[in-house]
Amino acid sequence: MRADQRARRDAFLSLIGTRPVVMGVLNVTPDSFSDGGLFQSPYAAVAQAGKMIGEGADIIDVGAESTRPGAFTVSEAEELARLEPVVTALAQHATALSVDTYKAGVAAHAVALGAILINDVWGLQRDPAMAETVAASEAAVVIMHNREEKDRALDIVTDMRRFFDRSLALAARAEIPDARIILDPGIGFAKTSQQNIDAVRRLGELRDYGRPILVGVSRKKFLGQRSGNGAEGERAGTLAACLAAAAAGASLFRVHDVAEHVAALQVFHAIRTGG
Repeated sequence: MRADQRARRDAFLSLIGTRPVVMGVLNVTPDSFSDGGLFQSPYAAVAQAGKMIGEGADIIDVGAESTRPGAFTVSEAEELARLEPVVTALAQHATALSVDTYKAGVAAHAVALGAILINDVWGLQRDPAMAETVAASEAAVVIMHNREEKDRALDIVTDMRRFFDRSLALAARAEIPDARIILDPGIGFAKTSQQNIDAVRRLGELRDYGRPILVGVSRKKFLGQRSGNGAEGERAGTLAACLAAAAAGASLFRVHDVAEHVAALQVFHAIRTGG
């Protein structure tokens, strides 16, 4: 990692805990559940990133493979072809960049292009080379809880703890510094609607890990189910869930609608800290 990237990485990490940190979602995919196809062209993607930064996003999370249920697997070559022009263009503007990937080869290339954080939806457990790759790259990492399929009988927080224990052991073995690790409960990933709610409500049970918690509830379907229309979660539901997560201990928020969340979280923070 270059010196300028280290500076961006450390500046980003130093924000965590001082106020809510907002991560803007940028999907450069044809098939993501919410905005698939909207930002496939590098021009559209860079313009959307600029919009989110202008609205107050602290970091942009670029994803080139959809992780929605039933999505097609994308080859490493295709994922890199989608990522490269966007990450290269954004890195020239000293933007803090995250790349959403579970492939070690993509992660290594993304950091070489300018990313400072790897957002792994399989928490270092899908690709055996990922932990060593993250350590060698000096990137920060998001370890997200995930499962192959839903299990209604599970206590979801107990399952998260088993998963995080395995992931953190892999991170320790690879010598990824604790200060560069963020945990994500994986809202909407192989969880029932009730398990998603429980995961947000019980975030405080993960505080003993001593790592910041990132929550990605943006536009998730279970929010629409709770609002009564059964559709993709609307902004009001996402805002409510993010504020609930903030009250429960989350520090970072991965969202599509940046301006609204920045404003809401600023008010929340002012009230929580007394202004």
